[in-house]
Amino acid sequence: MRHNKKFNHLSRKANHRAAMLSNMACSLILHKRISTTLAKAKALRIYVEPILTRAKEDNMNNRRLAFSLLKQKEVVTELFQNVGEKIANRPGGYTRILRTGFRLGDAAEMAIIELVDYNENMLSQSKKATKKATRRAGKKAVKEAVEEAEVVAEAPAAEEAPKAE
Repeated sequence: MRHNKKFNHLSRKANHRAAMLSNMACSLILHKRISTTLAKAKALRIYVEPILTRAKEDNMNNRRLAFSLLKQKEVVTELFQNVGEKIANRPGGYTRILRTGFRLGDAAEMAIIELVDYNENMLSQSKKATKKATRRAGKKAVKEAVEEAEVVAEAPAAEEAPKAE
């Protein structure tokens, strides 16, 4: 029975799966975005998010635990120096999976997995949306603007009427 065994085996033995996820996590940390199949992206998210949580606090124990999973010194340095500082205030959800369609050869569903805080396009769009939201007038402001327009519209009509007489 498979009770409480939720992770995807990805049609690989345990050693192969661990090595593949470690290499993919290293690539994700170095390049901030990688393209892979949807199943691997979902498995990678489960694998890499606890490592990113450890990177928020830079101490020797967390570095050793990250190195035991990633096995590359340069990646651990990048993780704790740059990525850890950037995600320090985020409570979770460090990665984003975007579906990109199907692969031509075998019709496998493809996806891009990326670190959320490193996507400049999405960040600029969210800033634009925030600016729009702050410029939007509430009901009270709209009501005042309509009243001002009515007062302005009535004033010229009152001035023009005596001149015509």
